[in-house]
Amino acid sequence: MRAQPKASHYINGRYVEDEQGEVIEVVYPATGEIIARVHSATPNIVELAVEAARAAQPTWARLKPVERGRILRRAADLLLEHNEELAKLETLNTGKALQETLVADAPSAAEALEFFGGAVAAFNGEQVELGGSFGYTRREPLGVCVGIGAWNYPIQIAGWKSGPALAMGNAMVFKPSEVTPLSALRLAEIFTEAGLPDGLFNVVQGLGDVGASLVAHPEVAKVSLTGSVETGKKVQALAGGEMKPATMELGGKSPLIVFDDADLENAIGGAMLGNFYSTGQICSNGTRVFVQSSIYERFLSRLTERTSAIRLGDPLDPETHLGPLISKAQYDKVLRYIEIGREDGATLHHGGGTPRLQGLEDGFYVEPTIFTDVTDRMRIAREEIFGPVMSVLTFDDEDEVVERANDTPFGLAAGVFTQNLARAHRVIGALKAGTCWINTYNLTPVELPFGGVKQSGFGRENAMAALAHYSQVKSVYVEMGDVESPY
Repeated sequence: MRAQPKASHYINGRYVEDEQGEVIEVVYPATGEIIARVHSATPNIVELAVEAARAAQPTWARLKPVERGRILRRAADLLLEHNEELAKLETLNTGKALQETLVADAPSAAEALEFFGGAVAAFNGEQVELGGSFGYTRREPLGVCVGIGAWNYPIQIAGWKSGPALAMGNAMVFKPSEVTPLSALRLAEIFTEAGLPDGLFNVVQGLGDVGASLVAHPEVAKVSLTGSVETGKKVQALAGGEMKPATMELGGKSPLIVFDDADLENAIGGAMLGNFYSTGQICSNGTRVFVQSSIYERFLSRLTERTSAIRLGDPLDPETHLGPLISKAQYDKVLRYIEIGREDGATLHHGGGTPRLQGLEDGFYVEPTIFTDVTDRMRIAREEIFGPVMSVLTFDDEDEVVERANDTPFGLAAGVFTQNLARAHRVIGALKAGTCWINTYNLTPVELPFGGVKQSGFGRENAMAALAHYSQVKSVYVEMGDVESPY
């Protein structure tokens, strides 16, 4: 099985190779086989990409926003036209089930390009009356922006970052995760096919040193990262040292609260989506499931029954619900956390095994796992696992669960299930999280901002907020009379 790209990098509208760069092997997580190899960017590749972006950006910025938007909307149409091909590529690179990648990856990138392609024409400054004179503000692009992606949603993240950046008149150099380098190259091809001028979206591969060289480059004006808290701290320190604005979309250990009046099936469905979808590898997952004591037994019984029906298998099979974890390293990490949960006294209620599926014996499979008897101080309830591991906790009253839910250094997401909407809004208002849901979980439409607080990051992806993060405000005072001066 092969998915070898034409070359490792995409710069100035064409594929570029530099075999002096370190070799990065791309693994199919379902079998452990190498499906492609790319080279990490050398300093020469980094310089070529940044220079291509710098040279192309001013002309692009001078276009009317509606003209830029037309190209983004054409790219969105092409993403949907090629969705089956892109979904298979994403499944090969990530191991995520095809039934997920068909609906959640390239289509989400397409929605972002479509939204920002239309919204940017209405994203303007304002006029301010100043008593006979007036002032106005302009929204202007920043210049060359760097996007650094994560491995769980490679093409979606590339679309979420490039959409608002390009719509605002910026250029972007995008570095995918070294684990999932393939689909961003296809997005670059599609941008070119849609008519995006050369140099405005460039893809370079590499490890952390390549990301650092991009962030520190003097021609780069802004960085947007999706990744771990540890990586975010390093990138933010580097960007801050150069006084560059940054958007940090980092990890979480989010609470999902189920009150006793919740629709039980919906709450269980939300908890499963918030823990097992994408094999649990989603930053906003609600991995601390707080269930009110009076419905705990009913909730757990039905949760177990529904979890038992999840089908693990070949991720290219449309009937498969759950594919493998992304890599051997992540597989080992998740298994270690399952051990830690048992060592700390939690009950391994369901799952936790490592099935060896026929023909996929070397795949990185872990069963959907449910821990009960979990306390707030256990490591599985405090640290981000990034795998299909759910911790179920109980609570008695609203004030108690809000305090416990907020007792975390993270603040990416939170969810509440209740039919009492006054309570739903009250609790959401008290939770310290940037992205929240009532009676659903993990839906991220492009029309709503997405991002966190505390150590989960700052800045926002999506919605009009993203356009603000990819622009700067210029204030202009217009004097309509004489200049009063004491000199």
